[in-house]
Amino acid sequence: MSVEQPALPLDEVAPRAGDRYRSDHLLLAEMIKPGSKVLDVGCGDGDLLQLLETRGIDGRGIELSREGVNRCVAKGLAVVQGDADTDLINYPDDAFDYVILSQTLQATRQPKTVLENLLRIGRHGVVSFPNFGYWKMRVQLLIGGHMPRTDNLPATWYDTPNIHFCTIKDFVQLCDEINVKIERAVALNLYGRPLRFNAPWWFWNMFGEQGVFLLSRAEKIAQASTKDE
Repeated sequence: MSVEQPALPLDEVAPRAGDRYRSDHLLLAEMIKPGSKVLDVGCGDGDLLQLLETRGIDGRGIELSREGVNRCVAKGLAVVQGDADTDLINYPDDAFDYVILSQTLQATRQPKTVLENLLRIGRHGVVSFPNFGYWKMRVQLLIGGHMPRTDNLPATWYDTPNIHFCTIKDFVQLCDEINVKIERAVALNLYGRPLRFNAPWWFWNMFGEQGVFLLSRAEKIAQASTKDE
């Protein structure tokens, strides 16, 4: 999908009153079919896994920090300690229906390889990340002359775990490069609500604080077309 083409229609999904879950977690959960087998990479404290459990989804997790693993296990969640950059290679092909990477892509050392592994071990990938092209980020760089900090990215440049910031435009280009199909896409504003415009990618790139994407492999489609010819 080219970044110059019109964007996919935005999903009209918003946080419900009284929900204790993050907006991107609610969207991620909406994208996953009940009864699916799911791996959450970089699952943190396990909040998303708990949400998936309430929806009849079989969730497993992998988390880098020992503290995060301990908190997940204390909640009764099936989580192991591991590194997305080095340990995903140990999972077999098609081991899961969905593999989730929630607010973790920018903290990996090799995001391209991690994304490829997501779509190798899972039939679908669900990815959310902070959009570094968001207008407030641009203003802080342009006017303030310093690395941006927001509520979503509060750490200073010297102690942040994030090492590979990207924009929504960058992510779409990466999906094109590694032949990944974007099935659904949502851009969330500052308040965690979807932008309600059928707009081109540059608009999402400017006004979306976060991007949430449902992905699948495109190579099989391409191979099938070649055989038909």
